[in-house]
Amino acid sequence: MDNLSQNETSQTCPHQCCCNVSIFNSPNSQNTKPKHRNSSSECRRTFASSTTSSVFPNTHFTNHESLPSFQESFNEFNKVYPQYSETEKVDHVRDKEYSHLSFSNHTCLDYIGIGLFSYSQMQQYHDTSKSTHRKTQESLPQFSDMPFFSISCKTGNLKTLLLHGGKDSEFESAMRKRIMNYLNISENDYFMVFTANRTSAFKLVADCYNFQKSRKLLTVYDHESEAVEAMISSSEKRGAKAMSAEFSWPRLRIQSTKLRKMIVSKRKKKKNKGLFVLPLHSRVTGARYPYIWISIAKENGWNVLVDACALGPKDMDCFGLSLFQPDFLICSCYKVFGENPSGFGCLFIKKSATSILETNSSVGIVNLVQEKKQQDSILTLHLDEEEPFYMTSLSSMIQTSQPAKFVEGESSEIKIVEAPSVSKPSEICEIEEVEKQVQIHEKGVKESDKNEHFDIECRCLDQVDSLGLLLINDRARYLINWLVNSMLKLKHPNTEGVSLVTIYGPKVKFDRGPAIAFNIFDWKGEKVEPVLVQKLADRSNISISYGLLHHIWFADKYADKKGRVLKENKKKDNEKVGITVVTAALGFLANFDNIYKLWCFVARFLDADFVEKERWRYTALNQKTVEV
Repeated sequence: MDNLSQNETSQTCPHQCCCNVSIFNSPNSQNTKPKHRNSSSECRRTFASSTTSSVFPNTHFTNHESLPSFQESFNEFNKVYPQYSETEKVDHVRDKEYSHLSFSNHTCLDYIGIGLFSYSQMQQYHDTSKSTHRKTQESLPQFSDMPFFSISCKTGNLKTLLLHGGKDSEFESAMRKRIMNYLNISENDYFMVFTANRTSAFKLVADCYNFQKSRKLLTVYDHESEAVEAMISSSEKRGAKAMSAEFSWPRLRIQSTKLRKMIVSKRKKKKNKGLFVLPLHSRVTGARYPYIWISIAKENGWNVLVDACALGPKDMDCFGLSLFQPDFLICSCYKVFGENPSGFGCLFIKKSATSILETNSSVGIVNLVQEKKQQDSILTLHLDEEEPFYMTSLSSMIQTSQPAKFVEGESSEIKIVEAPSVSKPSEICEIEEVEKQVQIHEKGVKESDKNEHFDIECRCLDQVDSLGLLLINDRARYLINWLVNSMLKLKHPNTEGVSLVTIYGPKVKFDRGPAIAFNIFDWKGEKVEPVLVQKLADRSNISISYGLLHHIWFADKYADKKGRVLKENKKKDNEKVGITVVTAALGFLANFDNIYKLWCFVARFLDADFVEKERWRYTALNQKTVEV
């Protein structure tokens, strides 16, 4: 991977900061502290202090009706972050290619993953499919006009597939090449495997990793993750000992000393100690982790899996892949931002690491199958009967006001069957047998199509490539820090001035991810349950998530708070202690309007009767009562 030039990295913030100095920051930074103050550290400190001192200085808001208007807030925002106007290219892309985000008046703050296609591209495809309904198959448009696909289960085992796998279809080969180019991953160094979703990718590694020789699994997650839990469960069944890093209350920084002791064994160095799993930053709290942990783990005999699913667009350009060379890397790809977030997972395996895999049965590997439209616009899927058929839809979630626990992009839609005679949404998801069907086999394409050349246009990836890492990261940095600071300005109108919002993880900070974990507390100091907050946000056309923070360590001085903030959760025979939280994430298309709407919604809880009013409103509208 090409390194960013000094000139490029100096433009990452208005104070001439480097793009990600934490890449080379040691966990024991006191041992490597420079003699002179680092200009990058200084400008980061200046950024944080200017945010806290300039955004609504010396002001607290105790009434949601007293909040400044959108225009007043936006004017103040631009004064604090004048460079935000330089990111207006994102607004042009949003208006042109993702118009549904504005026209629907819905704020989407629960999306994660790399988008492949734009909403405009989807619309053009649907328009094209209508015009070709009356045409013959020979007159169908070129594949570049038909971006959508299905996934079908692939049998076999991972190791054999990597070493002796058959040739990909033209479609799969083109998609693989496009994604690897986007992530700056070389086909000479890594294999790439398509999986049903993120969870499948994690479980696939756990099922095939040689835990007989390397019995330890060490993970670094400050929140509960369905994918990680599946990996731990599968690993323990195969004899592995699962361990986890701990995080200090309240900023949720890694307990570096404890983690180092788990990585560095006192015994003589062992060649293969186990599997070390590190996300590059927390999808829930926005905390970023020093990449140096990867080097420490590799130096001490660990194989490393890097979880890149929470990375923002183009963040891989800032990750020193060629420097750290993890054995495994996982990311997730989805069709379009904010609309039908379905797709697949991507598992990258370093070619030199195939020797540590076992030839076990592997479930979760899929083929990508190009879509071919027939005259009747019907697509038939043939799946292994033992494999589940999952269908999820963001729009259906919104329509049913159904709470959804944050699962980090676990949706894995296969392809909706389009049939003119079907009208109900529940019916169009069926697998049908008809005379004029398209037979989709495991190999993916017909013999007659093997010689065709497909030019796949992934317009979302193209747009992100055009916008670039610096512009996207700068924009997210301004938005998330304004939101964090403004949340902390909300106080209950009592004599104690109790804060409405408690934020977990990093607060105002230059180097933080575009995600925030928080809880809302009423004027009595009692927590409003995150599930209820999510439901009420949905009523305000705002999609947010909730999750569970865990592996939290409390110092002695926080002993009194420990009992109040922790909620015990028991699963089977294991007791887990954690904190349920509300979480919101900003995608690269997020704008000031999105964070302002969220801020205004949270401020409504300053009204002591807000929850009761909403409960009555639900009942009056003949909807299910919201239980507190």
